Amino acid sequence: MLPLVTPPDSICIVRLSALGDVTHAVPVLRAIQQHWPQTRVTWICATLEHKLLAGLDGVRFVVVDKNAGWMGYLNLRRQLANKHFDVMLQMQTSARANLTGACVKAHIKLGWDRYRARDLHRFFMTHTIPETVREHQVQGHLSFARTIGLDVQEPVWNFPVDDESMAFAKSVLPPDRRILLISPCSSYPRRNWSAQRYAAVADYAVTHHGMAVVLSGGPTVLEREMGQAIENAMQQRSINLIGKDTLPQLVAMLKRADLVLSPDAGPAHLANALGTAVIALHASTWSLRSGPYNSLHLCVDKFAQAAERFRGKSPQELRWGTRIQDDGVMDLIEIDDVIERLDTAVASFET
Repeated sequence: MLPLVTPPDSICIVRLSALGDVTHAVPVLRAIQQHWPQTRVTWICATLEHKLLAGLDGVRFVVVDKNAGWMGYLNLRRQLANKHFDVMLQMQTSARANLTGACVKAHIKLGWDRYRARDLHRFFMTHTIPETVREHQVQGHLSFARTIGLDVQEPVWNFPVDDESMAFAKSVLPPDRRILLISPCSSYPRRNWSAQRYAAVADYAVTHHGMAVVLSGGPTVLEREMGQAIENAMQQRSINLIGKDTLPQLVAMLKRADLVLSPDAGPAHLANALGTAVIALHASTWSLRSGPYNSLHLCVDKFAQAAERFRGKSPQELRWGTRIQDDGVMDLIEIDDVIERLDTAVASFET
């Protein structure tokens, strides 16, 4: 029965991906470690996300290769054949995650409520968190901790950064200037702002605030082309590191940066977890649900306008978690909207 009266011996977390979402789950781990330090925690995650999470202390990881198909599930079953957990926290509702959870033996399998679940999620669970119509994803994840009996209200990340990666960040970033790190791309291209608008904000940051602008991203063709387009459109100089760093090195640069500019994507949530201020660009998604938790006041949010223009509805009429990924949706965000948030953020640094 839930909530638990005594600490369990073992808990299994299932949160495979993506980078931002596994970041949301870290405060649940920290809450368990704080309140039940003797409880053994296992986290099942995907390969890329393990590179991000590997430095977390006090947790055993089981890594799933999402490209392995059915063999991946068979391998997982073999790894867990002799394991039985008191509680499984199934914090992802995709079909792949549901099948992953099915490989886990646990007395209690706790999942999302029916309103937020999909892909037959509830049929794989024995219990669900309380139904809440509108809740930020960070608080949604913390609902798992509260449901099993932990008294936790606000998230704590204590996200680790290794010394070698910090040394890399110090070697490539100017030591004597404030850093605006722009991570311009989401894995969903229609969440991305235009290169010309990023360039205008970057030039403003250099000329009005004396900031150094750093471009960051992965090695994909889309990201490399975006970085080059921003550089070409800028009047001032930037440091283009797109495709030139590892995931741990990105974490270090986000930690070192004073401010991050990003669409709704993993780096925005990573920066938030590291205590760095974030200007997040939201039109495709609603910042009230998925904005960087500690920087919601800096988000530029045009989701309400997007809902009216592209769906003919108010945001309150749409299902919580709706994505509006129509052509031109991010054009609702104007350069001046972002510059206003930039000025606000810089002013806060100086107080």
